[in-house]
Amino acid sequence: MFPIIDKRKTGINLRRIMDKQGITVKEIQQYVGLGSVQSVYHWLNGISMPTIDNLYALSDLFQIPIDDIVCGNRQKMAHTVYSEQYNRLHTYYEKLNEHHAA
Repeated sequence: MFPIIDKRKTGINLRRIMDKQGITVKEIQQYVGLGSVQSVYHWLNGISMPTIDNLYALSDLFQIPIDDIVCGNRQKMAHTVYSEQYNRLHTYYEKLNEHHAA
């Protein structure tokens, strides 16, 4: 089957990532240099998709691979599992450092 991106699921996933990281629509708009927040709302509502440049920037902002932002009908790649494990370990490590610094 030919891989297809699901704009609606991608928008839902993007919102989930934003909420998890405490990032607002306005912050995304400013980070990627959009003229208004409307484009971001279109992404979140599945009306349109970020350009590849904007996906690349979002990947940097969220510190996750682009494949963890985009949802479609292809199988997840193995690096995603390692990426999630790395993120959990990194968060745990930061919390330990905060606790020891206090």
